[in-house]
Amino acid sequence: MSDRRPLPLVPTIIVALAVVAMIALGMWQLERRHEKEAMLALAAANPTKVAVAFPVLPPVPPEILFRPSSVHCLRVVGWQTEAGRAADGSTGYRHIAQCATGAEGPGVLVALGVGQRPDVKPQWNGGQIAGWISEEPDHRSLLSRLDRRVSPLRPMLIARAAPAGLKPVAPPNVADVPNNHLAYAVQWFFFAAVAVAIYLLALRRRARQPADPS
Repeated sequence: MSDRRPLPLVPTIIVALAVVAMIALGMWQLERRHEKEAMLALAAANPTKVAVAFPVLPPVPPEILFRPSSVHCLRVVGWQTEAGRAADGSTGYRHIAQCATGAEGPGVLVALGVGQRPDVKPQWNGGQIAGWISEEPDHRSLLSRLDRRVSPLRPMLIARAAPAGLKPVAPPNVADVPNNHLAYAVQWFFFAAVAVAIYLLALRRRARQPADPS
């Protein structure tokens, strides 16, 4: 009579569902990679095209990403600072103005210039400014991006010229846009493999234990 134990039903189902979900997420990331590559190929030629109206609401369509545009900043209502690169190749702190464009509405973000100190407030109160259409810095976690209810990135204008005390921001370049979907896919496939390996080790350890005579 064989002493081989049957597989525990509930743990096996849970592990199997988890592995299938992780593989599905990996495949989804591979699909997203191809979509991102197509979007970047479209955006690569956009900086030299004619200017278009600045988008009011997110998301930014790939057709106008990096296209020249302009906005009128009625007044600056706030500032945020991010690491950034200037047009001359130097690095520093990119100052992003949060602008009001009317009494109501979503307003607009303007990457105004790059400075060497994050705590210096740029001497700029608004006005008409030209540049290129981009997106706000992406600080969303990988897991939060999987939730389709998460708000898309807001449009942001990269200013062509900077006020006194700041250097112009580097023009948009597709090389600066992260395309990490392949890395994310590999991570999900790795997690699936690790889950299977751990479960197989657990089953092997369970098989070595003496069966409960009761």
